[in-house]
Amino acid sequence: MVRMPELSPRRRLLVLAICCMSLLIVSLDNTVLNVALPAMQRDLDATTSGLQWTIDAYTLVLATLLMLAGSTADRIGRRKVFMAGLVVFAAGSLLCSLAPNLELLIAARMVQAVGGSMLNPVAMSIITNTFTDPRERARAIGVWGAVVGISMAAGPLVGGLLVESVGWRSIFWLNLPVGLAALLLTLRFVPESRAPRPRRPDPVGQLLVIVLFGSLTYAIIEAPEEGIATSGPFAALALAALIGLLRYEPRRAEPLIDLRFFRSAPFSGATVVAVSAFAGLGGFLFLSTLYLQNVRGLDALHAGLWMLPMAVPTFLCAPLSGRLVGTRGPRLPLVVAGVAMTTSALLFAAFDAETSDGTLFLGYVLFGVGFGFVNAPITNTAVSGMPRSQAGVAAAVASTSRQLGQTLGVAVVGAVLAAGVSASAYRETFVSAAVPGWWILTGCGLMVLVLGVLTTGPWARRTAERTARRLETKDVRETAGIGA
Repeated sequence: MVRMPELSPRRRLLVLAICCMSLLIVSLDNTVLNVALPAMQRDLDATTSGLQWTIDAYTLVLATLLMLAGSTADRIGRRKVFMAGLVVFAAGSLLCSLAPNLELLIAARMVQAVGGSMLNPVAMSIITNTFTDPRERARAIGVWGAVVGISMAAGPLVGGLLVESVGWRSIFWLNLPVGLAALLLTLRFVPESRAPRPRRPDPVGQLLVIVLFGSLTYAIIEAPEEGIATSGPFAALALAALIGLLRYEPRRAEPLIDLRFFRSAPFSGATVVAVSAFAGLGGFLFLSTLYLQNVRGLDALHAGLWMLPMAVPTFLCAPLSGRLVGTRGPRLPLVVAGVAMTTSALLFAAFDAETSDGTLFLGYVLFGVGFGFVNAPITNTAVSGMPRSQAGVAAAVASTSRQLGQTLGVAVVGAVLAAGVSASAYRETFVSAAVPGWWILTGCGLMVLVLGVLTTGPWARRTAERTARRLETKDVRETAGIGA
């Protein structure tokens, strides 16, 4: 058993900075890629569904492996898994830059995702075990969230500049020096840690998760082109995998997904909020990028500049959200996030905000404010109250919810867009074809708002306390060899 040793304040901040470097390269990869989509579409002759797969192949593999990576890190060592993730992610980035066609690019993105699955949940587990004081941890998570804002601000600009001056392949080169620096610093400064009682592997549960996420995403993305005859069986397969998970996992002593976590209303609320918020992000970026470049005719750099009104508020609001969570709890940040995201999407759905520079700017600002406030309460609620031995798994469930949300956002919104847009009159039909997608994103914002209110009150906190006591009691009993 290896526990995280007590570190000096300066060393804790250094560990936080190293963990944030891993988040930076993963987040930059997503924001940079969105700006490069039109250039990749032209160069690789990709369809709308092909563009969806360049994003969803990554987020899908990431979502299916995050919980496995979190429990594996708790078992064999968090630093060891974190370093392996940096190596695999950098190797996948290099393969992406060399891909000669769309199919191999998608395959290389999947390699990237294998590495990425070992980074964010493991880094969050390291942070949770480094910052044990609740207020310090909330502030650290706020800094963690601010890194997403940095990537959203820097990604479109850097990506646009690279795409215009060098080509879209150069966007993947960004990950190599940052990944190498993070690897060397981890080796030198991050101590090894493991869970006091590691969880055993759950291969059946892992397989069911892969089948569930993969078949559901395929059914959604391919439905507009392939029709119900092809996508229907995959939807049925997804339903069967979900039923299998719900029946199989509770029977295991150490399941991949501990369904008892969801007896905590704040944890369940944070999970659904994460899916909703990141579905909103995925759909928002997908629609905005295609609109700015393919409809307005902007180049990648100027499209990146138009993303700043969204990126800057995210950067500024994330640390503020972390401080609010530490001092006042998660309700206020979630309410602000829900109101801002709902209003933003509603501007596009009901008032065609993209057709006017003023309303387009306002819509982007509001979404940036909402997304900046939503991340810290999700993460803090997911890991707080859980036994520290379960930190990796709890953090991985939260990260899985984010990636699943982004996957579904791109899949659903992209499918709706593909069904309504005309290839022969793309510019003329895009705005009307995107309206159903914007209404879906409005619903995502409303979900954040409603659950932010319902799952953060006294009743919800009592369910979290009961759940934590049960989990701690089970851990103690199993450690003593008494049994569940």
